Amino acid sequence: MEKILITGGCGFIGRHVTQELQEQGYKVRLLDSLIDQVHGDTAAAQAEGVELIRADIRDKAAVSEALDGVEGVVHLAAEVGVGQSMYEIARYVGGNDLGTAVLLEAMIDRPIKRIVVASSMSVYGEGLYKGPDGATANAVRRRSADIKSGKWDPTDASGASLVPVPTDEQKPVDLASIYALTKYAQERAVLIFGEAYNIDAVALRLFNVFGPGQALSNPYTGVLANFASRLINGQPPMIFEDGRQKRDFVHVRDVARAFRLALEQRSASGHVINVGSGNAYAIADIATMLAKAMGVPELGPEIMNKARSGDIRNCFADISKARDLLGFEPRFRLEDSLDELAEWVREAQAVDRGAEMRRQLEERGLVS
Repeated sequence: MEKILITGGCGFIGRHVTQELQEQGYKVRLLDSLIDQVHGDTAAAQAEGVELIRADIRDKAAVSEALDGVEGVVHLAAEVGVGQSMYEIARYVGGNDLGTAVLLEAMIDRPIKRIVVASSMSVYGEGLYKGPDGATANAVRRRSADIKSGKWDPTDASGASLVPVPTDEQKPVDLASIYALTKYAQERAVLIFGEAYNIDAVALRLFNVFGPGQALSNPYTGVLANFASRLINGQPPMIFEDGRQKRDFVHVRDVARAFRLALEQRSASGHVINVGSGNAYAIADIATMLAKAMGVPELGPEIMNKARSGDIRNCFADISKARDLLGFEPRFRLEDSLDELAEWVREAQAVDRGAEMRRQLEERGLVS
């Protein structure tokens, strides 16, 4: 493949995928709507040296134009944010699912060899757990009454504690938010389309992506970016629940390499593949580490002791399949990358909209 279309190519991940592909000799075309929420503080230098078509992914004519002469597609265009998806439902379903449908229809009868779509770890709901007997529990959901009473960790039917373990792709999906629903619909549509039209199709389930260049003024996505925006404005990071929930943080350069490998490795066709670091981090610990890296260790996290609708307790990646099918190995550990992130944040302009996000959710009864 020589020329690749990246939808959503001016976004945080898209810019790094563009750089990765160009460094490997690919020609790149970008399709992006450049909406303010995502690009407001990074739009000035979006598409230097590459062809850009500025349009919505639902614009059939623009999508058709963007597909002319390309052999592969990286589909990143999407509305992103669990909390916001719970009240801007039409926006998320329209942008993510209708947008994907428009793209796939436009690909019919074109000589496109492969499409790689960005899915999300959110499709899992809660990650995998093991019970006291060592048996795997793969259909865990917290009870609303327990969450409201501050019992954050899930238990089995007898009330016994469950231990979180790495989540692999065999875990059944459990869609706990509108965002998760739309991402699952995206990945299934792409894989069904690929099988029907004999096009190689791969879905990458991304865990929490971080790194320099992330939008610092969009409070609905990017845990580390949100924490950084608060810290640089002299405010403590806001953390829902008790801060001990665990997530997997993967560097954006590792993610970009995973997309390039997914374009190249034929063995990945038809598969969904986790892309994470394979490590688990407690959210409160991350906030403390970032505050230290930014030189403001006194700004400890503000623990809300409240839960957001759609949030899960623990989910971190088993990346065995990415190793086997893509030859993927993470190179940038979170612990070694926070100084780089802090340096970038100091040079960027960050508007703290965390309080606005909290108000939007609380007004709609989505925080309890």
